[in-house]
Amino acid sequence: MTNLRFAVCNEIFAGWDLAKTAAAVRRAGYQGLELAPFTLGEDPASLPASSRQEARRILAQEGLEFAGLHWLLASPPGLHMTAPDAELRRNSWDYLRRLIDLCADLGGGVLVFGSPRQRSATGGLSPQEATAHLVDGLAETAPYAAERGCCLLIEALSPDQTDVVTSLEEAAAIVRRIHHPGLATMFDTHNAVAEKEPHAALVEKYFDLIRHVHLNEMDGAAPGTGGYDFRPVLETLRRLGYRGWVSLEIFGKSEDPEGLTARSLRYLRQFAG
Repeated sequence: MTNLRFAVCNEIFAGWDLAKTAAAVRRAGYQGLELAPFTLGEDPASLPASSRQEARRILAQEGLEFAGLHWLLASPPGLHMTAPDAELRRNSWDYLRRLIDLCADLGGGVLVFGSPRQRSATGGLSPQEATAHLVDGLAETAPYAAERGCCLLIEALSPDQTDVVTSLEEAAAIVRRIHHPGLATMFDTHNAVAEKEPHAALVEKYFDLIRHVHLNEMDGAAPGTGGYDFRPVLETLRRLGYRGWVSLEIFGKSEDPEGLTARSLRYLRQFAG
């Protein structure tokens, strides 16, 4: 059985700078910190080299590893990966390449591609047409991700968020079709709310394609604050020898994010070895 590595997504520490966040994450017992680019600035892809180096220094100083990027396209506004306008699509995918550069400069690893608003069908396109644009963009971008020591992860989102890639089966089919080391998928408990199969069975079925895991309650809250049973998923990951990050993505606000994330980690460790 593999011991799992835990990280946490930084946006729960709203309004905190990176140094304060990293210190709290280390005290809470995590090994990694996953970053939402919009927390780094309005145009995170333009973050200067000095700021990227400082971020790496802060994480290293706290003994934390960089666990990747998520919530990729929240800022700047106006991006859309599947729009009928070819120039808008091209500019949006070019921006994603710049985020790949940011990820590489922060230490490399995964970029979780959720971003429902920026991938949903729009402008009169059908979901199938929008998905075709998404597949084309992923196929063109995956080689660059691999070249920079990164991996794009197409995230299945629940149908109430988007009409493009709404099941792990769909995400896996895209990954297998493109078949490139710069592209994989991931598993998110909250986004699997509409899946038909038990979550642990999904993890086992698509384990060879899963490079990252997000944990939260079914409403997006912190693990341990609701009724979701994390044991089957975590025990399956351990049994299969999972070596990626298990990262807590907690939605909402907290007056005490350090205490909240520490309690969630203590709760999860009872299932994680």
